[in-house]
Amino acid sequence: QVQLVESGGGSVQAGGSLRLACVASGYTQNVMGWFRQVPGKEREGVAAIDDDDDGTTTYADSVKGRFTISKDNAKNTLYLQMNSLKPEDTAMYYCAADPAAILTLSPDEYNYWGQGTQVTVSS
Repeated sequence: QVQLVESGGGSVQAGGSLRLACVASGYTQNVMGWFRQVPGKEREGVAAIDDDDDGTTTYADSVKGRFTISKDNAKNTLYLQMNSLKPEDTAMYYCAADPAAILTLSPDEYNYWGQGTQVTVSS
């Protein structure tokens, strides 16, 4: 069983930065990902990181060059560094774990989810 707890959300102005963190407990040998959701819209994948030695990553086109996903295995913590934030990045952000170890941004592949942390970017 994997438990995930996110933190680091908040309100910032456009162009600002935030760093989200997700502390994982339980079995943590998973692909991990960040997702976001706006009310009335489907949850979308933002970034994901593999559990291999290279830490292979994948990003949604909308965040490439602005967001960076990383892991600190010693702390069982997943991060999402978000720079150059835009109002359209406003959403509830969730971290998730995929025990099938498929590096994907499809929410359907992820079995374990945190409760989410709100990010609000004002113009």
